[in-house]
Amino acid sequence: MRKIIFATGNEEKMREIREILALLPVEVLSMKEAGIQANIIEDGKTFEENAVIKAKAIAQLSEEIVLADDSGLVIDYLNGEPGIYSARYMGEDTSYRIKNGNLIQRLEGVPDEERTARFVCAIAAAFPDGTVLTTEGTVEGRIGYEEKGENGFGYDPIFYLPEYGCTTAQLTEEKKNEISHRGKALRKMVEKLRERVDMR
Repeated sequence: MRKIIFATGNEEKMREIREILALLPVEVLSMKEAGIQANIIEDGKTFEENAVIKAKAIAQLSEEIVLADDSGLVIDYLNGEPGIYSARYMGEDTSYRIKNGNLIQRLEGVPDEERTARFVCAIAAAFPDGTVLTTEGTVEGRIGYEEKGENGFGYDPIFYLPEYGCTTAQLTEEKKNEISHRGKALRKMVEKLRERVDMR
C-alpha cells in the first residue's frame, strides 16, 4: 500500500485528514509516525506558498508523496488578520482561548455585517520526482461574540456560520469535515492524486 506523509504534528488535524483521505487506498502517516523531524521556516507570503515550502522540505527527506497544508483565519475588518500568521498570532505558545478573546475584543462594537471572515486552507502535494500540486478551500462565516462549542480546535469556537446558526466548534465532526476549508481542499487534492497516481 502506498504511503502519504502529511507534514504536521497536530493530532487533531491528522484525525480530520485521515477521515477524508480514507477515500484513497493509502496509509497516511504524520511526520512523527514517518520518523521525520524538521524545523521548517515558513516564510511564504500566501497560504499556498507556505504549504509548498513545507511539502517540498519534507519530500526531500522521504521517498513518499508528501502533503502539507497552511491554513488560517482571515478577518475582513482587521485587514485580513491573523491570516498567514494565524498559528503564530500573539505567539505560538499562547492558548487559543486568549487569541480568540483578543479577536473578539478587537471587534467590539462592530456590527454583524462587518464581522465577515473566512477560513482558508491551501494544500500542496510534493512528489519524489519534484512535481508539486496545490489546491485551496475556503469556508465563509463571521466572527461571533463569544466562544461557543467543544468540537473544534483553534479559532473554531468564534467562527460563526450563519446558514447553520452555530460555530464550527458546534458542528459534528462529520459535518465539519464536509464543509470545512481543509475538507474542501483535501477532497480537491484527492481528485488530483487519483488522476496522477496509480493508487492500487
